[in-house]
Formats: sequence, C-alpha cells, structure tokens
Amino acid sequence: MPESRNSRLTRPETLTAVGIIVVAAGFLVPTYDLRAISALLPAAMLIGLIVLSVFLLLADQRKASAGEDAAPMTKAPKRVIGAFLMIVSYALACDFVGFYISTAVTIPLVAWTFGYRSPVGLLIATVIVVGTIWAIFDFGMSQDFPAGRLWGR
Repeated sequence: MPESRNSRLTRPETLTAVGIIVVAAGFLVPTYDLRAISALLPAAMLIGLIVLSVFLLLADQRKASAGEDAAPMTKAPKRVIGAFLMIVSYALACDFVGFYISTAVTIPLVAWTFGYRSPVGLLIATVIVVGTIWAIFDFGMSQDFPAGRLWGR
C-alpha cells in the first residue's frame, strides 16, 4: 500500500521561504523611490533575505526529493507568529511615528518575546543599537531616517 505524502510545496520550510521572498520583494519595490544612499541599507537587507530564502527553499526541496519528512518549523509557533506581527508593526510604525521611536520600542519587545528578560540588558542593547545607527547614519553620513507621518516634515 503506497504511503500518502503531502505536497512538496506545502512543507513548512518551503512555505516560509516563499512567504519571505514575496514579502521582501514587496518591501523592495518602494526602495527604488529613495535616494541611492538612503536605499542602500534596506535594499541590501531585503536582497539578503531573498537570497537566504532561496537557499532555504532549495535545501527543503532537495530534502523533499530525497524523501525526508518535513520537520516542524518551531516548537513555539505563537512566539514566532508574535515576532512576525511585531516586525510588520515595526514597518508600519516607522512610517507613522518614525524610525527612532519605532526602533527604540521594537528592540526590547522582540528580545522580550524571544526570552531575554533583563530590563537593564534590554535598555543597554536598545541604547547601543539606536545610538550606533544614529552615529553612523545621521551623524556620520548626514542621512535622515523617516520622521513619521504623525510628526511630519
């Protein structure tokens, strides 16, 4: 009696890779409207996500062709879904309230979601990340990040 198998395209890693590729490509399109120096970082990160997702897709399809069973993507799916929702919220918040406020709120929330519980460590990490971004891009390169639609410019 033949063993019933699910489709190779419905494997969790394949669906995740395809989803990341589609979302990253969707966010990549607006970077063409930015100045070249402003678009460099987000475009490089999005292209990197797409390339890594293609590697994930190819590796998972190779495993599927070898007959390996699909492994579950996570043992804590609610935590992963929450992190994805925070990332989407971060992207929207950058547009509405600005980059620095959104980043200062998102960094400790994501770290807290993934289990880091030291308030002092969260504060230090947030200050270091936001301060480093400000020092490199705003102070060093004279690049302005989005101030947000609510504050206007």
